[in-house]
Amino acid sequence: MTALDDVRITPAAAPAPPTASTEATAAHGHPVIDRPHDRVGVYIWQVPVRITHWVTAFCIVTLSLTGGYIADPFLIPPGGHVMTTIRMIHIIAALTFLVSGAIRTVYLLFGNRFARWTAFIPTNRKQFTELFRQAGFYGFVKSEIPKVLGHNQLAAAAYLALFALLLVETVTGFALDGLMGAEPGATGFAWLRELFGPQMLRLVHHLSMWLILAIALFHVYSCVLVDHIENVGVVTSMFTGFKFPTREEVVESRDGGVEVLEQAVKRAEG
Repeated sequence: MTALDDVRITPAAAPAPPTASTEATAAHGHPVIDRPHDRVGVYIWQVPVRITHWVTAFCIVTLSLTGGYIADPFLIPPGGHVMTTIRMIHIIAALTFLVSGAIRTVYLLFGNRFARWTAFIPTNRKQFTELFRQAGFYGFVKSEIPKVLGHNQLAAAAYLALFALLLVETVTGFALDGLMGAEPGATGFAWLRELFGPQMLRLVHHLSMWLILAIALFHVYSCVLVDHIENVGVVTSMFTGFKFPTREEVVESRDGGVEVLEQAVKRAEG
């Protein structure tokens, strides 16, 4: 049995006319109509994007654990140099996160189509409606997942919220660190402490942390779910950079197209 045996054709129905995408693909020498279910490796995530993804994840875990201990020492008594060491780890993780964030920001401007800001902010109606169609899938209202190679629009919206929360976490963190006389928090963020007060900054800092962890948890859940349903390598792509959709899926995806398929086939042929 071939992959095309799975396609059901109603005898009485006339064959559907080829779409513009499949006609264009066939004209370019890629027989999508004849071999629509052949899988092809599409390079999605560039190396710096993958590295910053995992560095940021590691920093979030480290900052959450050390931040929780700084706020309320647990398990290990805060005597001796324990608190000093924990604070040092917290600051190093925060600075590492800033460097990682700066690199990722560069790729928001100059990365490939899957990394640029246009992959996160809806720039057309199709992207905007995809937000609700993806939400409908997670809410068990719709049975189909919108065809996307990179970030679906709901995930992109969650990442925008995550970026905003990480920015709030960074600013309030430096402002709180300034209470200990450390720079740049002591001088550069003194206005923030005067405006809101230390207690309000602590509250915002901790609430932001819990919201970040909630988004991270949803991110892991959605990645595993979509990886299981689509079977294109969603999870492994953050290690290898490649997803393996069918030729048909590449052409029909919102962020795909004939040129993406051509690049993938050319790369596979060496």
